[in-house]
Amino acid sequence: MIDIKDLIENPDAYRASQRARQADESVVDQLISAQQARNEAISRFESLRAEQKAFGKKVAQAQGEEKQRLLAEVKDLAAQVKAAEAASGEAEDQLRDLQRRVPNLIHDGVPAGGEEDFVVLREEGTPRDFAGEGFEPKDHLALAEGLDAVDMERGAKVSGARFYFLKGFGARLELAILQMGLDKALGAGFTPMITPTLVRPETMQGTGFDVEHDEEIYRLERDDLYLVGTSEVAIAGYHADEIMDLTGGPIRYAGWSSCYRREAGSHGKDTRGILRVHQFNKLEMFIYCSQEDAAAEHRRMLGWEEEMLSALELPYRVVDIAAGDLGLSAARKFDCEAWVPTQGTYRELTSTSDCTTFQARRLNIRERTVTPDGSKGPTRPVATLNGTLATTRWLVAILENHQQADGSVRVPEALRPYLGGLEVLEPVR
Repeated sequence: MIDIKDLIENPDAYRASQRARQADESVVDQLISAQQARNEAISRFESLRAEQKAFGKKVAQAQGEEKQRLLAEVKDLAAQVKAAEAASGEAEDQLRDLQRRVPNLIHDGVPAGGEEDFVVLREEGTPRDFAGEGFEPKDHLALAEGLDAVDMERGAKVSGARFYFLKGFGARLELAILQMGLDKALGAGFTPMITPTLVRPETMQGTGFDVEHDEEIYRLERDDLYLVGTSEVAIAGYHADEIMDLTGGPIRYAGWSSCYRREAGSHGKDTRGILRVHQFNKLEMFIYCSQEDAAAEHRRMLGWEEEMLSALELPYRVVDIAAGDLGLSAARKFDCEAWVPTQGTYRELTSTSDCTTFQARRLNIRERTVTPDGSKGPTRPVATLNGTLATTRWLVAILENHQQADGSVRVPEALRPYLGGLEVLEPVR
């Protein structure tokens, strides 16, 4: 959640952030009022409690009728203290509830607007000219079915729409992409993790997901657990309520997990193939670092994502996501979108977000600062960042961009060691 102290000191920055997000600016003044009400309620409670303690000493020293009179007054004062304590707790809850619903303060330079207002930062690689090569490209599902790599029909039979089986080359290709991403992460100093895919509501909320209203989230009501849409959630909760030691620099984790999304509101969109599905696998980078290191770590994460895309010989572009499409936690987000030939457009493959201290405040994750003389200083929230290195969706771009006229698919050179040296995936039917 946001830093309420910073909001009170710099309200105009938060109003501007809300405007850029196309969100309600008045929430800033509501927060300021809620903080003031909380402070007043706490002050009244503490004042009455101090009076109660002082009164208790008078009662102890009093005798006879005076003591009886004072006891009656003490009883009345105790009721006031109890009421003031309840009011103080209520004011605190109201502030926290409002604070949890306010999105992160965006970084300077983030484009204003909604989903369509992103800014293209650069395009890398050149899309193939299939017409010049003399054939019309097939879409990824036609290619995958020719390779006997995907079975959508039986996926739907077993689990319903937007489920699938990866088999043969499909299964091997996904594992190869994920393993290649993991090697990239290991080389960059990440610790690999295989994470839980079910988490408690406080973990989901702490990461910035709205468990009450987010239609994308699967919930197991009987157990009050949630299926994650990214291992970011579990890794963010890994150090909840802890004081971390970041004196050695950022702590980096690479989470390998299955992920689940309901794809609510996507009826009729991307219904063909595996571009938009309910279950997929993903390798997610997650970094804990000091606040001063966050911007540099964000650039590094984007760089690692681009290295993966380049190594797999995919034309792609980098986009700066607009404020209104950042979600609750991110202060800035960069997406890498690969060219999909049969759609004639770029589609998202990776995303990396700088969440500053937003998630850490919600999950109570801090670091111990060090004073100039080397002694221990006060604690403060850490910064968190996340980014994708590989997902099931990468199969779409690889199959379409590296297809050949006979329906076979050339394996990018960097991926061949993960497929036993295989250079071409040959159709089986």
